Amino acid sequence: MSTASEIVAAVGGPENIQSLTHCATRLRFQLVDASGIDTGTVESIKGVMGAVPQSGDRYQVIIGGGVQTVYNEINELPEMSNRRQLTDAELKAAARAGGVRGKFAWVDSFFEFLSDSFRPILGALLGASLIITFMSLMATFKVIDNWADPQVQLPPSWAFVNLLWKAVFYFIPLMVAYNASKKLGADPWVGFSIMALVMLPGFADLGKNVAAYDAEVFGKSIKLIDIFGVPLTIFDYGSQVFSPLLMAGLLGPLYKLFKKLIPENLQLIFVPFLSFIIMLPLTAFLIAPVGVYAGAGLAGALQWINQWPFIFAILIPLTYPFMVPLGLHWPINAIMIVNISERGSDYIQGPMGAWNFACFGATAGVMILAMRERDQQMRQTSTGALVAGLLGGISEPSLYGIHLRFKQIYPRILAGCAVGGIIIGFGGGLEAGGFAFTSLLTIGIFTPTLLYIIAIAAAFFTTFFLVLVFDYRTPEEKAAARRAAEPAEAAVEPRVIVVGDVETNQAKQWVTALGGEDNVRSVEAIAETRVRVEVVDDSKVDADALKRAGLAAAVKVGDGVWHLVAGLEAAQYAEGMRRRVAAVVS
Repeated sequence: MSTASEIVAAVGGPENIQSLTHCATRLRFQLVDASGIDTGTVESIKGVMGAVPQSGDRYQVIIGGGVQTVYNEINELPEMSNRRQLTDAELKAAARAGGVRGKFAWVDSFFEFLSDSFRPILGALLGASLIITFMSLMATFKVIDNWADPQVQLPPSWAFVNLLWKAVFYFIPLMVAYNASKKLGADPWVGFSIMALVMLPGFADLGKNVAAYDAEVFGKSIKLIDIFGVPLTIFDYGSQVFSPLLMAGLLGPLYKLFKKLIPENLQLIFVPFLSFIIMLPLTAFLIAPVGVYAGAGLAGALQWINQWPFIFAILIPLTYPFMVPLGLHWPINAIMIVNISERGSDYIQGPMGAWNFACFGATAGVMILAMRERDQQMRQTSTGALVAGLLGGISEPSLYGIHLRFKQIYPRILAGCAVGGIIIGFGGGLEAGGFAFTSLLTIGIFTPTLLYIIAIAAAFFTTFFLVLVFDYRTPEEKAAARRAAEPAEAAVEPRVIVVGDVETNQAKQWVTALGGEDNVRSVEAIAETRVRVEVVDDSKVDADALKRAGLAAAVKVGDGVWHLVAGLEAAQYAEGMRRRVAAVVS
């Protein structure tokens, strides 16, 4: 059975999958019902680095750099192509049953919108960042002059090499417009074309040889010209990302509205046409300039904080561990790109490197502990995550595969972030000569380089040693890991579960609180510390009585499905409950 087939089976089969997408390292499932998925089973699949249950019946499976291959293999499975597609009514019913995504659904949707607008271009950004690093190394070794200085005239050969990365960063607005429009249900090529208007050479040339009003907004020089009596802002929109995000945010609902109003046989022509008629001038006159001002305002706020480099150098690495899981780092990444385009350097990436290497140091510590304890699953997860981090600068495999699963690990990471930030602060801050993912391969773009090396090394080894000394798990989690690492030969032997008087009496109380033996359909121990119970009628379950009877928690995870947090004796308690139900029913 292939990895793809095992993953599909573990998440409930093709019929349980509403949709499947992927990011740089994770498969992202939207399921009909995620309550019955055993995360331990998913994580035991070869090639899976971890699994992350989420609210709203969403489920993420961490694969690492080979996620595209596994994604393609899943979609090529015969059972996926032959599965019945859910109707609109079924999709809406499943969404209602799954509840909202967190307390505020729109917040989760906004973060997802940001992530999906940038995620598909990660590969292009990574590739371009290595070209930037190469240019920085050439300048360091005095092969060329400072390539990042706009006043420097490079020889034609090196100027051409410099264009290789600029081709990616200059046209980011078009890439983001495509992705963001697609995410919101509009034709992505329509969004692409709308944003292309303000990037045309002819658009910039409109301000030549005509009477214009020059002004400055948020430190940016702009030119206003008269178009049919309406002022039009002439600006270079290369590398701007807020403008396409705002444009797509309006285009998406407008596109859906036109599809509702226009007959289906006319939509192909008139939906794009009407979208163009409204969005092209609206973007040129209003949305694109507002996006520039928004980005400049945010950049100005960060620049103001950077007046105190010591505070800034500590603030950035300490906040990034919380921004990345929420997707809040994308607007900051956008500011970095704008800084590179307009200033020739960036001051945010250096402190951010302290967070990344503290993150990787924790992963390295986990890897060493996993090797010591012969925990094959965690060793595989941590090794893949560490390689992705140190060579690619990607923190998501570490974050989702390890750190968010173990609460003990974040304090260790924050300590490493603080140490790295303090060193950068005492050193007076760092500058990056180009946008790059902070990895071992991109050290050369940071100046002073020695300060950066000392800071990231301190962040890495602080977290590394804290994890080694204090571990990253609770005693219960360590015990569960030790049992999982037992030799395979012992695992295949029949397991004899001894149920004593304590477990028998406890089981009796729990069955009574669950509504009695007639209300209990099935009982099974799962995830080492939990008991999964299916009941006939949820209304007969007394959750308070379950807690009074000694349970740490009783959680309803679906209609008729409850998880009882019973501790390390979950198997004994489950067996006691099964015997109780069987004895009374028979």
